[in-house]
Amino acid sequence: MSQTAITLTNVTKIYRRYGGKQFSTLKSALLSGDLVRQLRPDETFQALSDVSFTVPKGCTFGVVGRNGSGKSTALKLVAGITKPTIGKVDVNGRISALIELGAGFHPEISGRENVFINGIMLGLTKKEITKRFDEIVEFAELTEFIDAPVKTYSSGMYMRLGFAVAIHVDPDVLLVDEVLAVGDEGFTHKCLDKFGEFKRRGKTILLVTHSLGLVERFCDEAVWLDAGQMKAEGDPTRVIGTYVTDVARQEERFLVSSDQKAKTQAGEAGQASPEGPVAAADDYAGDMTQAGAGRWGSGGVEITTVEFQSADGQPTQVFHTGEAMRVMLGVRAAVPVRDFVFGIGLFTADGVMVYGTNTFIEELESDRFEGEAVVTLAIESLDLVEGTYKLDVAVHKRDGAPYDYHRMLHTFRVKSRIKDGGIYRPKHRWDFTSSIKFKPQK
Repeated sequence: MSQTAITLTNVTKIYRRYGGKQFSTLKSALLSGDLVRQLRPDETFQALSDVSFTVPKGCTFGVVGRNGSGKSTALKLVAGITKPTIGKVDVNGRISALIELGAGFHPEISGRENVFINGIMLGLTKKEITKRFDEIVEFAELTEFIDAPVKTYSSGMYMRLGFAVAIHVDPDVLLVDEVLAVGDEGFTHKCLDKFGEFKRRGKTILLVTHSLGLVERFCDEAVWLDAGQMKAEGDPTRVIGTYVTDVARQEERFLVSSDQKAKTQAGEAGQASPEGPVAAADDYAGDMTQAGAGRWGSGGVEITTVEFQSADGQPTQVFHTGEAMRVMLGVRAAVPVRDFVFGIGLFTADGVMVYGTNTFIEELESDRFEGEAVVTLAIESLDLVEGTYKLDVAVHKRDGAPYDYHRMLHTFRVKSRIKDGGIYRPKHRWDFTSSIKFKPQK
């Protein structure tokens, strides 16, 4: 008896792009032996390209990747909803797919009648549905509404009922595609408990999700798909680590591009003076935090470069909560100056100030500066929650008149596996007396 539940062998799936030319006739398309052969490359889209992986029986297998990476296409191929253009998909055992929940529901008839219709579509007999009916309705939390027409259900009620029917088919292979958002937090926990029950009973689960923590905690193996191709397969922690690193690189490239565009626009907003960057300081007197993104100043001292660095000195714009960060300012004074202050302000993406400081506040009294130099602000622990942050950097006089002020032109991102709220994440711990017990972390 085969110990393999799912096998994809050199699977390629090609879709036709909308707006391409029509086949001359259906007969000619069928006789060609390949419905995509008559299409030019720009008229097709390759959702999967030569993908092969095997899911052993009893394994919980995670599939991760960005939107459009081919995850859902792979799941639909396993479910039999669509067929591969090239290659082969083999599945051993009864399948239940939590993909398009309630796809067979009829809005005009009751939830009760839809349970029977949907259950039969999923392969149950009427006797089996009758036996499991009360459990299905209770799981969906729809006891009071089961005899109402489905068209009166909210989207959450509709999806919960579809989930409850599919999960009670008692399949050998369960396919799950981002369905944990079908209810509130309590219902999500019920779904996870049900998955855990399936896992304990030796069922095979193929899980497509953006919840990387769920894959790490729940899955035995994982695969990472990107642009239809397999990038990594094996231990979930290793696969997710590789995926997260790649996502960080992509985000960094995006942040660099966005910042460069903002700096270009800021430069175009005014003409540089012979001594430095832009315009007159008097135009921006008052609270600088109220100003929009841009760059201004008299130009006596210029900030030539701004760079974020990790603890090991590598340039980056993506950090993790608690990591060290260094902000490096390249500065230049064409002529000697004695009145100068270096300042940095940290903001959320929507302009809320998180922290601000400067050398004058910290009682560093300026003496003399001429030529080129580097100013470094070293942050030992970046105790921020996950999010996108903006940085103001400035060099100005003690009275606040700016030589060179960069407003919201520099961006970095903080990543975290813990999805807490707010802005600041202080170092902390939880302590409990002996009467409070928690389950061991998985």
